[in-house]
Amino acid sequence: MAQKMLKFVDVPRGMPEKRAADARRDDFGEIYREFAAAKAEEQASRCSQCGVPYCQQHCPLHNNIPDWLKLVAEDRLEEAYQVSQATNTFPEICGRICPQDRLCEGNCVIEQSGHGTVTIGAVEKYITDTAWEKGWVKPGKPIKERPESVGVIGAGPGGLAAADALRRRGFQVTVYDRYDRSGGLMIYGIPGFKLEKHVVTRRNGQLEAAGVKFVLNCTVGKDRTFEEIRSAHDAVLIATGVYKSRDLGGPGAGLPGIKKALDYLTASNRHGFGDNVPEYTSGELNAQGKNVVVIGGGDTAMDCVRTAIRQGAKSVKCLYRRDRANMPGSQREVANAEEEGVEFVWLAAPKGFVANETDDHVAGVRVAKMRLGAPDVTGRQTPEEIEGADYTEPADLVIKALGFDPEELPTLWGCEDLPVTRWGTVRTDHRTHMTALEGVYAVGDIVRGASLVVWAIRDGREAADAIAAKFDDAARVMAAE
Repeated sequence: MAQKMLKFVDVPRGMPEKRAADARRDDFGEIYREFAAAKAEEQASRCSQCGVPYCQQHCPLHNNIPDWLKLVAEDRLEEAYQVSQATNTFPEICGRICPQDRLCEGNCVIEQSGHGTVTIGAVEKYITDTAWEKGWVKPGKPIKERPESVGVIGAGPGGLAAADALRRRGFQVTVYDRYDRSGGLMIYGIPGFKLEKHVVTRRNGQLEAAGVKFVLNCTVGKDRTFEEIRSAHDAVLIATGVYKSRDLGGPGAGLPGIKKALDYLTASNRHGFGDNVPEYTSGELNAQGKNVVVIGGGDTAMDCVRTAIRQGAKSVKCLYRRDRANMPGSQREVANAEEEGVEFVWLAAPKGFVANETDDHVAGVRVAKMRLGAPDVTGRQTPEEIEGADYTEPADLVIKALGFDPEELPTLWGCEDLPVTRWGTVRTDHRTHMTALEGVYAVGDIVRGASLVVWAIRDGREAADAIAAKFDDAARVMAAE
């Protein structure tokens, strides 16, 4: 067989075709087209098959990236899918929304040598999308049923990854979630131009076909108590994520027209599903025809500015208190936003808000110009205000995208003995994901703080392993007695 790999010297890096900015501004479809088979094989063949694959080491799931790239290059696509899904519950989702530029692709050896990274994320997406098309993706039904029951609180990526892994082992799994659809932020927080919703809903269908039960519109502490769920199951996994939006103070902080990012994105996604969303219809959570200012520099801020563009905003500006190089969001997302017409205002921080004289609705953001000073304890330069350089940025809609903190679960759930850290995250044993409460585990953002989908998937899979191991150990002890 002719050499299929190490083509990076002769073959340049290539991405799937990106839809023109003018076209994609008008809808919520994903902006990248699918690789054709020949193009996927070509790009996969650029892999250097490193002896120490840094791409794999820097993937939270330690996906066997060089192996499935080689299989794609050799046109052994079904085998590539089997290798890909062996370590990742949702490879087609990670291929779309992981910040590959900070993880696998950002640590590609040929990137370091100046040849341009292998296009790992796009090939990963291509593999699993093809697997769905060909019918290779099957529900994870167990070979043998087990009597033990596990309740999972939270239907985001961590909870669903654990539910899938446990169900494949034969556990009886019930997932509880506060929303009317399963998927967490993958459904209501991430816009369709990054992750089209059928990609998530078909996974939900697979889980249901495998025997996972869903109890939706169920808020723990209100519709069911935490103790009721504990008593109904042999183990409980907490995977609620973090939904408490960080807030802004200053004069005028409570003015109408100042909205939380998650409220705004949820309304947009619900509208996309065809739901009746009064706040969207009334214009309260709709950017159409408005001057929009988004405050923040992470991926949620990028989701907000690009959503506002698609809703027909008059103008969209993003305020960030540091410069472009220090922005926490994906640089790829920043570039996409700029192509679509978003203006970034660097070294700018809000000091307060200005009201419209006629109706007290927000009319502008009072902005302080900043400069970067000495590094803080993390090594990042600290923003410092430039005295006397304030100005007002006109705004009809202000969206706060400052990140998320954990809700106070012990109080909300009436479970004061649930251990939490000083940041409010649930305290666990990092090896097993078990809390100090017997049979109660926790994973994802509610443990880590706001983080990436891929880390939640890893946590969920690891917790499923730990839960299964605990019950298996108990069974062996009973058998020995």
